[in-house]
Amino acid sequence: MFIDRVQLECQAGDGGKGCCSFRREAFIPRGGPDGGDGGHGGSIVIRADENQGSLYRLVGHLHWNADHGRPGEGALCTGKSGKDTVIIVPPGTIVRDEEADFVITELLEHGSEIVIAKGGKGGRGNKRFATSTERAPRHFEEGEPGEVRRIILELKLIADVGLIGKPNAGKSTLLSRLSRATPEIAAYPFTTKYPNLGVVQVGHDDFFLMADLPGLIEGAHAGVGLGHEFLKHVQRTRVFIHLIEPDPMDQTDPIQNYHQIRKELELYDPDLLNRPEFVVISKCELPDAEACAELLEESIGRPVMRISSATGKGLADLSRRVLEQLQSLGITTS
Repeated sequence: MFIDRVQLECQAGDGGKGCCSFRREAFIPRGGPDGGDGGHGGSIVIRADENQGSLYRLVGHLHWNADHGRPGEGALCTGKSGKDTVIIVPPGTIVRDEEADFVITELLEHGSEIVIAKGGKGGRGNKRFATSTERAPRHFEEGEPGEVRRIILELKLIADVGLIGKPNAGKSTLLSRLSRATPEIAAYPFTTKYPNLGVVQVGHDDFFLMADLPGLIEGAHAGVGLGHEFLKHVQRTRVFIHLIEPDPMDQTDPIQNYHQIRKELELYDPDLLNRPEFVVISKCELPDAEACAELLEESIGRPVMRISSATGKGLADLSRRVLEQLQSLGITTS
């Protein structure tokens, strides 16, 4: 199951209290204070791991707690510090403070992490308060409480290539043909309800990450349909493959569909229109595909590719050209 948003409550560990103790041994008069400090409380850490693709593992685990620090002991023994609790998330996760509603950080790379709730400091033992004028202090400190924070984790997938287009344009089928991904495929719109990822290998040494993103409809920028659930993942793709179905099931105009989706992207984030885009007529085995491609080329003033996931026509050429585009952008593909 793909989950891209969860709410968590993080409770860091409390610091252990300091110890009030005095050294008492035979033949050592006035041994003095020897109370040790309390241990520090454990912290809550959020860490990005590239082996995770969703926030699914966090579902049902609302409360996250770290260990408390142990109290100090006599003979200057410091209490054991509490163990940190690490929450593993996929790269591309946004960490947001729920109460103040602001973004704390974005974990974009494998291994990046942040301490989201810091453990409390351990209290000082009475040995710390000994001075030249107060040689037998009997006071000590309680440990500090650990931080409590309510956060929202929101995932925006990081993919090299994003498949965009109207519902039933052939995005899932194309992903399944180019990679080993197995998205749900059916002959009706909105089969894809969440993004699917697949690794596309080109030759022996090169590959790129492709995301099949749910279909757009008019008003998506305002949250209509899958709306923001789709568009937030588009923001982190480097290259678009825009699939146009030559004979849509809803009898809409393919040319108009292309411009409508571009308009939705612009209304959501104008910067999206500056991303490299491959315009592709899918299902080119259909009778009207060639005429549709020619009209689209005339409308946008640039070449349009023709592919068929059913017959395999144009797939190798599309993969090669996308790889070259990624390499020209300086993106590692091997």
